[in-house]
Amino acid sequence: MVLHPGEPHDAGLSGRLNRLRAGVLGANDGIVSTAGLVIGVAGATTATGPIATAGLAGLVAGAVSMALGEYVSVSSQRDTERALLDKERDELARFPEQELEELAALYEAKGLSAETAQRVARELTDRDAFAAHADVELHLDPDELASPWQAAAASAVAFTGGSLLPLAAILLPPPGLRAGTAFLVVLLALAATGYLSARLGGARPARAVARLVLGGAAGMAVTYAVGALTGAAIG
Repeated sequence: MVLHPGEPHDAGLSGRLNRLRAGVLGANDGIVSTAGLVIGVAGATTATGPIATAGLAGLVAGAVSMALGEYVSVSSQRDTERALLDKERDELARFPEQELEELAALYEAKGLSAETAQRVARELTDRDAFAAHADVELHLDPDELASPWQAAAASAVAFTGGSLLPLAAILLPPPGLRAGTAFLVVLLALAATGYLSARLGGARPARAVARLVLGGAAGMAVTYAVGALTGAAIG
């Protein structure tokens, strides 16, 4: 029975918050990467074709790179988790009594008395020994292992969503206003993602927003200057 229904007691809440935070950070990467690219090109030319081509190429390349990196990372994590779970399953089959004592010792280390820890370990072992060890010893839920494909897709979607904002901001305005409009829109977007990521992580929003806005402004200023110098040299 939940005594305080307004409080989040869902066991998967932490995982969902982590995924949401990862999505915000992925979108932020898309904003920063694509903004730096298109504003750099805009420093060299105001022509729509080169800016659009560079922006779309950066969007696709970034989304593929993010998805591939996330897939490889999560696949490695999942392989490690499966190996740990298989090892634990084997140990439970071969040494059930030793594993029971280990489980009791883990609960005792958490602050339970030896008698209570032994009783808790015994009851959990009788119900589902593998689930108990996976939770207390490995801190894993065998039914909730991360999916590499879902992680890759989420990363690609988040990056693409973030990339579309600076791309639209620099292509929609008239040529003379492109760089300035994109610069302003990107800074506002970075402030929003900084605030959201800080709130999700329980940190102070002001500091996170300041870091992102100042870093983004500096990055765009540098890429614009490089584009302008390159365009002048080539032209």
